[in-house]
Amino acid sequence: MAPPLRTERFFHPLATNLIQEFHLALADAAPSLAAMVLVITLLLVGAVLLLAETVLPGMIAGLLGVLSLMAGVAAGYQEFGTTVGNWILLGTMVALLIGFLLWLKYFPDSRFARLYTSHGTVGELGTERPELVGQSGVAHTALRPSGVAV
Repeated sequence: MAPPLRTERFFHPLATNLIQEFHLALADAAPSLAAMVLVITLLLVGAVLLLAETVLPGMIAGLLGVLSLMAGVAAGYQEFGTTVGNWILLGTMVALLIGFLLWLKYFPDSRFARLYTSHGTVGELGTERPELVGQSGVAHTALRPSGVAV
């Protein structure tokens, strides 16, 4: 329990009582405040690491991001109980879904994505007879992955 604050010289006695009550309530809430900061920090670090995984090779950032999210949800269950833990889990899942959908919509067309994606053709088109490109003909075998057209 925190020691009482000495505020009589600066404030009205009613304000002094309110400040002391607030100080005591904050001192009692400090462990849950620290737990809340831990949960939020783990969730934010996990989200940032998952976002970083889109540009960093190796899957290490993604794995650490998922582990951080799981640790944040587990800490929420442990510190705040089942009800709050369920809300944290639901919020995390909804945020992941919305973030993934936004990433699918906006990332491929972003200036940042153009740094990491190639739009050019590497090498030739793989045609042995370029004069036949665009012509129609008869297939003698099924043209699935690698059939032959004569």
